[in-house]
Amino acid sequence: MLAAVVILGPATSRASAQDLSAEGQRQFRARCGGCHAVEAGKTGIGPNLAGVLGRRAGSASGARYSQALANATITWDAATLDQFLTNPKALVPGTLMAISVKDANIRAALISYLATVH
Repeated sequence: MLAAVVILGPATSRASAQDLSAEGQRQFRARCGGCHAVEAGKTGIGPNLAGVLGRRAGSASGARYSQALANATITWDAATLDQFLTNPKALVPGTLMAISVKDANIRAALISYLATVH
């Protein structure tokens, strides 16, 4: 029996990251785009998520936040976004965010996409 060996190098890693981000963009449109925007100057029902990584929770201008999220001492990074998307009300009791994403692969894709949107 022959076994195939795949060597993952920098080009493969970039391609995988691009694929993950593309899937995240698709998932964002399907799951998040009804309430959130990523285009500059646009705000939906929820805050604009462009540049969300590194931003303090509850601080996007023009957005309507629950008191709980406005008072949260969270700075969004991949780990906190993953926790929030898994169960928003567990991380920030009192948040208005009612949608959760149970699938870890979809959360990873969404976070990868959001990392590309500024």
